[in-house]
Amino acid sequence: MIHNLIGTCPVCGDEMIITSLKCPSCQTTINGTFKLDKFSKLKKDHLEFIEVFVKSRGNIKEVERELGISYPTVRNKLDDVIHALGHDIQESPDDEMAEKRKEVLARLESGEINASEAVEELGEI
Repeated sequence: MIHNLIGTCPVCGDEMIITSLKCPSCQTTINGTFKLDKFSKLKKDHLEFIEVFVKSRGNIKEVERELGISYPTVRNKLDDVIHALGHDIQESPDDEMAEKRKEVLARLESGEINASEAVEELGEI
């Protein structure tokens, strides 16, 4: 039976290492100490999100549709993956304002707020 690779120890949470590699065709085995790449350390839900994101060629609307989630949720999941890969997210004030506008429009689209409430909230941004 072949199991999926895990990147962190289920007991202590430390980084796992690979000590043996084996070819299933010819049975060649290589022993040593091998480091995992960044993607091997991601959680299953991160990898599933990345697969949908790449398959959608980064089109947020397609990711929303396929996963059945809102724009802010897609952004949050993307930010989680970026952090899990060890990168910081540096948003400019313009990015923050655009994000807030998109959140208001998403709430309008979902029916959480009406048009006049959206206009009022957009005026405050």
